[in-house]
Amino acid sequence: MSSEPELTFRGGWPVAFVPVLIFGIFCVLYFVVLDAFDMTALAVGGFLALLVGALLARRYGTFWDAVIAGIGSATSVSIVLILVVVGMLAQLIKDTDVSAGFVWIADQAGLSGAPLTLFTFAACCLIAMATGSSIGTMFTAFPIFYPAGVLLGADPAMLAGAIVSGAIFGDNLAPISDTTIISASTQRYRHRDGSADIGGVVTSRARYALVAALLAAICYLVLGGGPAGAASVDLAEQSDPRGLVMLLPIAVLLLTAFVSRNIFLAVTVGLVLGTVTALLTGLLEPAGVLGVVEGEPTGFLVTGVSAMLPTVALVVAVFGIMGVLRAAGVLDRIVTALTDSRLVGSPRGAEAAIGIGVSATTVLFGGVNSAAMLTFGPVADEIGARQGLHPYRRTNVMDCFAMGISCVVPVFSAFLFIGAMLTGGHPPAPELSTAQLFTTTFYPLLLTVVLVVAVVTGWGRRFEGPEGQPVRRREDAAEPAVL
Repeated sequence: MSSEPELTFRGGWPVAFVPVLIFGIFCVLYFVVLDAFDMTALAVGGFLALLVGALLARRYGTFWDAVIAGIGSATSVSIVLILVVVGMLAQLIKDTDVSAGFVWIADQAGLSGAPLTLFTFAACCLIAMATGSSIGTMFTAFPIFYPAGVLLGADPAMLAGAIVSGAIFGDNLAPISDTTIISASTQRYRHRDGSADIGGVVTSRARYALVAALLAAICYLVLGGGPAGAASVDLAEQSDPRGLVMLLPIAVLLLTAFVSRNIFLAVTVGLVLGTVTALLTGLLEPAGVLGVVEGEPTGFLVTGVSAMLPTVALVVAVFGIMGVLRAAGVLDRIVTALTDSRLVGSPRGAEAAIGIGVSATTVLFGGVNSAAMLTFGPVADEIGARQGLHPYRRTNVMDCFAMGISCVVPVFSAFLFIGAMLTGGHPPAPELSTAQLFTTTFYPLLLTVVLVVAVVTGWGRRFEGPEGQPVRRREDAAEPAVL
């Protein structure tokens, strides 16, 4: 671990967990008790946790030195920079209304019943991959697909589960997703500089995500039909085929990310090509790119950065808390306790510990997997590296377990609370409970099964080679670094 100033607390080192406890209480309070999903509130909880924690430290100044060291780490800075530039691209995709293009396809194809449920799942997968936002996809897709789909003969619970599942899939696999960025950035190489590159992470993760998505798609096709509703529903007012042209810059962005392994280059290509495409097709006016209305700046470049600022604040707060835990020696204690246990004495055991640990953290944080991975990421990094696991493998085990069943536990999940809320107000489509949604949100449930199989069998397991390259056999890997 890195060397920070020694930090002690009144009451001993366990008091260092007080900021984590306060932060966890904020997650449960807002997402479970108050049923409100707000990243700004979560960030506020993190900063208040730091203010309280500082009062418990024996040396007030040393506490804030540790906070600043955590915030100023290379991982923290890289995540913040990536999130800001990605925010602009995500807003561009939202403003050009890609979802209306998918509605147009459904309308033209005359889909209904189970095929419509399957189509909705696929459409939400693509929308979430394009925007990198699971919550944004849910807010976009529910008002469009849910009431019309029920009237067109889709089972209400299956249709709602398909929307949530598609949103989580896209977030799980999108190279511009905050969860992908965070999970990759927290896993460092030991035999070369830097953290896991996002292009390589997404490429290696696809095998797990696509298998789970295929199984979920089969479930929705078989089970997605419901009682017949109205004979027909006019979707024309909510459809616009022009939105489909934005799939071109999205495809080029994904290709660039996979080939170059550089998210900044990929986002730049996506922004330039996407902006030109939107302007040429009339999806955006020049003021929609950057402008001023009544003294207020407008355009997707401004709103994209603004929309990402709450997440940036959350990253800063969580890395501050992690700086405290590191300086107080807590992370050393956790990693040492785990690595000295029989559980993590093998690569399989280390992966199991990562999966269990991040799952528990995700449940604790109300299903907010980005915050969970920010918190548990450094621990997963140390545990996995001591067994020589490649950063891609560490990232994928952590990310997929955090995006699995742990993020859709009915009494804790922000995803299910938001999904249940968005089913309301669309009569005659019924309002659903979180328990009903849980049983039909197939993707995260199946993803957990896929990852358990991958951990048990070693499917996709790679180790870090002498130059940082992934190798199949542990005997071909470099000696694990002394951490």
